[in-house]
Amino acid sequence: MWTWLANWFEAVQEWFSPRRKVLIREGDTLPSAMPKRDLILLQDDGENWSVGFRCPCGCGDVIELLILPNVKPRWDIKIDHRGRPTLSPSVWRETGCRSHFWVRDGKVIWVSDT
Repeated sequence: MWTWLANWFEAVQEWFSPRRKVLIREGDTLPSAMPKRDLILLQDDGENWSVGFRCPCGCGDVIELLILPNVKPRWDIKIDHRGRPTLSPSVWRETGCRSHFWVRDGKVIWVSDT
């Protein structure tokens, strides 16, 4: 019951919150002060390196996903004309809070426990 209620609250909060945007930074390490909602896209010599953001569950952990073409695991990022990101595949944390979600057009879509 509590898990369902927490997931419902997160979904409602996400629905009414502004969409996440992408902030581009040069270099190969994430800044020590991460934004609360937005994603940081790291570029090194013009090449997309990784994307980092705070876990949307509220645990405070920073998630960094590699987007280089020849690494595994790797993610793809697409940014629309308004700066809103879409990540694929989904993000599934195997440690810590164990969150599982998609980022689509700047919104977090939670994968329900089934």
